[in-house]
Amino acid sequence: MKTSRRVFIRNGALAVAGAALVPDLLKASVNIEQLVGIQLYSVRDDMKKDALGTMKKLAAMGYKHVEHAGYGNRKFYGYSAPEFKKILGDLGMTMPSGHTVMRGDHWNKESNDFSDEWKYTVEDAATVGQQIVISPSLDDKLRKDYDGLLQFMDVFNKCGELCKKSGMKFGYHNHDFEFSESLNGKKLFDIILENTDASLVAQQLDVGNMYGAGGIALDIINKYPGRFESMHVKDEIKSEHGEMGGYESTILGKGILPVKDIVDAGKKTGGTKHFIIEQESYQGKTPLECVKLDLAVMKKWGY
Repeated sequence: MKTSRRVFIRNGALAVAGAALVPDLLKASVNIEQLVGIQLYSVRDDMKKDALGTMKKLAAMGYKHVEHAGYGNRKFYGYSAPEFKKILGDLGMTMPSGHTVMRGDHWNKESNDFSDEWKYTVEDAATVGQQIVISPSLDDKLRKDYDGLLQFMDVFNKCGELCKKSGMKFGYHNHDFEFSESLNGKKLFDIILENTDASLVAQQLDVGNMYGAGGIALDIINKYPGRFESMHVKDEIKSEHGEMGGYESTILGKGILPVKDIVDAGKKTGGTKHFIIEQESYQGKTPLECVKLDLAVMKKWGY
């Protein structure tokens, strides 16, 4: 997801050798199932206008799994967790993951515990059947304080323990700043990967977000084999209006990224189980038209 999304939320040989590490890295009690889904931010305006009607259209296209970006006040797009679970079930769909930012104030250092607000977030995620609870951003102040970031990575691990009690994993989703910003000579992305427990904290690799900041998905997958249980599958084109380093997303196969090679590498080496389609810019088409085409491309590729 790109900068506008963050605003919206707030308001080779190495591969072969690395593949052998995947089983050990993924040992956990959480069963992450292989699937293709859609990030509902792709159709955000449609979801605002008519969440149920939009979900029905997605189901008719052939989508069986969705990832939310619309949780707040214990509601998913205006529905309680039990209500939204029923909607999903009636449509033959599941919601294996979702995005809710875990803020710094969700952890209380004095009590050494999570806030009730965050505990409810995890509880509701479990109720709707999520496998991963994903935070798609970091507080700005944490991005400027190396020691503070390390401490928050420990909170990530603690959240993994919290989620594990409900049969889930905690997860983190990258934007572009993790690749363009550094602390103590290390990119934020490397700090996050090196200081989170792979058995507790899943990484959702957004293969498009990173590109404008110099992140190359295939290189990242090879560098950290087995670490990416989830992937945001997207393609990119150069754009004057693109907010991710001058790029914006487009229909799969129409851009400049080797998307099929990336998803294949994710499946073979990256430990990827969730392939989540996300498109945020549409080049004159409607969002629903685009995500229908995206799903057709994934099916053509054998997913």
